[in-house]
Amino acid sequence: MGNVMAATSSTPSSAATALDKTAKRLSSQNKKKEDSLDNPGTIEELHKKCKDIQAMTFEGAKVMLNKGLSNHFQLSHTLNLCSTQPSGYRFGATYVGTKQFSPSEAFPVLLGDIDPSGNLNANIIHQFSPRIRCKFASQIQESKITAAQLTTDYRGDDYTASLTVGNPNIFNNSGVFVGHYLQSITKSIALGAELAYQYGPNVPGGQIAVVSAVGRYTNGDSTWSGTLGPGGIHICYYQKASEQLQIGVELETSLRMQESVATMGYQVDLPKADLIFRGSFDSNWNVCGVLEKRLQPLPFSFALSGRLNHTKNQFRLGCGLIIG
Repeated sequence: MGNVMAATSSTPSSAATALDKTAKRLSSQNKKKEDSLDNPGTIEELHKKCKDIQAMTFEGAKVMLNKGLSNHFQLSHTLNLCSTQPSGYRFGATYVGTKQFSPSEAFPVLLGDIDPSGNLNANIIHQFSPRIRCKFASQIQESKITAAQLTTDYRGDDYTASLTVGNPNIFNNSGVFVGHYLQSITKSIALGAELAYQYGPNVPGGQIAVVSAVGRYTNGDSTWSGTLGPGGIHICYYQKASEQLQIGVELETSLRMQESVATMGYQVDLPKADLIFRGSFDSNWNVCGVLEKRLQPLPFSFALSGRLNHTKNQFRLGCGLIIG
């Protein structure tokens, strides 16, 4: 009887000890996860939030037709009519592969567009592993490759390193190399550097290298980002004021040109009305606005663009229709 009572009394004690160890282990893992820093993204995305809400205006009339042939392949037809820029038709295609590392992204991605003259813009994006992503962009004008660029990003747990090679030419020994590094210091602060190196016969002295410092501070719905280098200063501030309103302020100073431009942009989202409005104005007296309206239940979107400069007495108007 005594042995039975002893065995019975020891069982709850051992179970409680096991549960306590499991709880401590889970608590320790959760604490480490909370203390770990997130990947800061790439330097290319440093000012993205502020740039995205500014009005990107266009002029004249534009009609775009998007047609999805499958879940992976889409075609587009664009007709642009403008008096100040070359008008014409462009054909575009996009292919999205089946390799997925997250629910929202699939690779490889191939996209490009071409006009009847053979001028081509092509982009290839592929993620080889959860940490390595490559992007290739090329432009062909008048049967000549006018631009070519290859970028490779390596995303660590709390840092991103990137290398870009632009317009390499072994015949005249010219090209551009750009290296980026961005490190998360805290959950709110990320710091990094950019090294740009260019060489070639058209470069004074045969070669030149420029080093710039970059940084970003995030506090809730607001973000400060900046770039400081020998060429100038670039500072951006982004604030999400509400679910409907986003505000951004940008200051670009060129030390070489001895000039500065300040821009303030905002975006208003009205989901119930299927309407998005982006507006901006800068210190050069340019006032811009773009309105995008989804025409439900039809698969149409209407876009209206305007650009006004008071001092130059100029006004540019554009309207577009997107089908699909």
